[in-house]
Amino acid sequence: MATPVKNIEKEFMLRVLYDEDLPVIYLKDRVEHLLFLKKPVRDDLFFHADQPIEKLKVKERIDLLFDYRGKSIVFTTEVLNIKDKEITCAIPDFLYKDLDRSYSRVSVPSQMQVQFTFLGDRYDLSFPKVAEHETEDWGDFLQNSDPKNLTGLIEQMAAWIKNFASTHKLVLFKDAKPATVEERVISETGKTLFLPLTREGFPQNDPFPHKRIITGNMFKRYLESTGIGLAFIDNACARFIKTKIDNGIYSDAWIPILFHEYVIGYIHIWNNVEGRPPFDYKVIDVLYQFAKVLAYSLKINGYFEEGKLKNDSFEGKVIDISASGLLFAYPHSGLSGALQPESRLTVKIITPERSITAEAIIVRCFKDKSLDYYGCQFEKMEAESLSHLFESIYGKPLTDLDAKFLTGQV
Repeated sequence: MATPVKNIEKEFMLRVLYDEDLPVIYLKDRVEHLLFLKKPVRDDLFFHADQPIEKLKVKERIDLLFDYRGKSIVFTTEVLNIKDKEITCAIPDFLYKDLDRSYSRVSVPSQMQVQFTFLGDRYDLSFPKVAEHETEDWGDFLQNSDPKNLTGLIEQMAAWIKNFASTHKLVLFKDAKPATVEERVISETGKTLFLPLTREGFPQNDPFPHKRIITGNMFKRYLESTGIGLAFIDNACARFIKTKIDNGIYSDAWIPILFHEYVIGYIHIWNNVEGRPPFDYKVIDVLYQFAKVLAYSLKINGYFEEGKLKNDSFEGKVIDISASGLLFAYPHSGLSGALQPESRLTVKIITPERSITAEAIIVRCFKDKSLDYYGCQFEKMEAESLSHLFESIYGKPLTDLDAKFLTGQV
């Protein structure tokens, strides 16, 4: 993972760039430009380029790379002024080392096009949507069950639940929309509302690697989003818990049933018999798996077929690209809502010489006011395609030395 360089070390590295006249690499449209600091670093970076850089503009943000003691260091800076080969840039906020990607990312060459297609099905459904969700992994849970037999699965689930809960309910949001506080909060978060012992309130931490539990702070943020003032949040939370205690509920759990980015319903279990053991995280994990299998059973039984979309390719705005991945942006939309971390895509990269097709996985997402951004890592790319992509991006053949330098291993 890329690590920010501390300020003292950053100042030292920038001083070494000038003192030792080290080259800083800027890659644009397959051309490698070498920049050299011509003045000691004080308020700005004053570079001299080895050749004119076409189409470079003031206020443009550029990614630069240099080799420091055998490690690749990268940073992003803003161009402040351009005069022939003299380029003035702002001092970067951070330098980064220990890069977690194999090749430096650069702006997309002007003659390159990139098209994306979802791997797997996509749906437009009327169920509540969540901003983040786990990708489908049906796993090997209930190997001895027939997923086509929905009734049998529900009966199996009910029989298992009787070992832990006094009562349970299965609800699908097909005809009725979320109405209760519990239904609304699990629909908005896609996470489980879990009160192991009702009198002790919400868990303060979530032990699952992919966070699945509504913690106390998360529930308070939900209450705030409904319009409850900050001064009244704690009282509202306490009243919520007291109502359950007054109704004789000793342990309570609401597990959402997720299908892609949709919350299609939930499994509700509770204990209203005093003396029964409280629910634990193992119970929640098993019910989470049950919920996955139920969603899969509904899928293969055609429950979502009317909402299935044609899987057309789409073009995002590619911000930068490397031989190991790319970053692209897409406007806020139903399509962008379906793109999540761990979503898989087919990526077609079109160059004047040939086209390359590879699989990619989304490894990170972020957004601004109008666009969603997705960082992707290439997978399953043939060696010949990788060599062609490298040359298309960097304007030179891929060599072992290049790979070692760009991974910071020289």
